[in-house]
Amino acid sequence: MDNITEKVLQNLENRKINSKYFETKEDVKKAILDEISSDNTVGIGGSMSVKELNLYESLVEAGNTVYWHWLVSKEEMPSVRKNAHNSDVYLTGTNALTEEGELINIDGIGNRVASMFYGPKKVIVVCGINKICSDLVAAIDRIKNEACHKNSTRLKLKTPCAATGECTDCKSPDRMCNVTTIISGKPGEVDLNVYIVGEELGF
Repeated sequence: MDNITEKVLQNLENRKINSKYFETKEDVKKAILDEISSDNTVGIGGSMSVKELNLYESLVEAGNTVYWHWLVSKEEMPSVRKNAHNSDVYLTGTNALTEEGELINIDGIGNRVASMFYGPKKVIVVCGINKICSDLVAAIDRIKNEACHKNSTRLKLKTPCAATGECTDCKSPDRMCNVTTIISGKPGEVDLNVYIVGEELGF
């Protein structure tokens, strides 16, 4: 673990946000699975980081009821998002994490970001070292010019960033940058945990 990661962990703790560091994806996956009881309902946000850990498959195998809107039809998505929002444990990634310990996220609908600070009993945010940014400005820049166009391409959205790889603050009907949140401290009613992984995860 380098000095910057140590700084981030300390600043998260200063903000009353629980934090842990794991060297590998396998380490963090094992820790998450060990923390979740088989009778817990689990919600998963739209997260490539969580997808890369293959947590869904392991949770289902363990007997958990898992709500993940990526795996259902368009018609089922609203109800699955709501069930995920009210789950015992919510798993997601973060678009960016500043050295000062702020969680920065941009969402299209808002279900993922809302569930990070209100609704579930416990939230576990998985963050690869590629998401750590020096400050708020760098975090927003990272999201808009590294993450968003990759997500737009993945979802086959017709946005300028999908075509050019650069944000133009578009007004496209498919625009993904509709809700921006900054978590600056522990939300009052949520057990918020940030797990930093010493490898790259997600966009």
